[in-house]
Amino acid sequence: MDVAVIGLTVFVLALFAGFEIISKVPPTLHTPLMSGANAISGVTIVGALLAAGSEQDPLLAGLGFAAVVFATINVVGGFLVTHRMLAMFRPRRKNRR
Repeated sequence: MDVAVIGLTVFVLALFAGFEIISKVPPTLHTPLMSGANAISGVTIVGALLAAGSEQDPLLAGLGFAAVVFATINVVGGFLVTHRMLAMFRPRRKNRR
């Protein structure tokens, strides 16, 4: 089989599996689940760095660089969402003046 066909098949199956898994999650767990998933997705940065560092093709290096940028935005966003969510559970300080 062609590598592109295998890649497309895996992509479509991942879409269906991801949709089925996320649709079964109760709404109260969406924020913690997504912030945790975004933080864990830092693993994608490793793959993006490998793609960006390959010197075989300039197009691949450019796409790898774009992947590094987007994966970094995803990870930072995940940490910001988690920080904001955890701040909701902290007791509020009273102003002392």
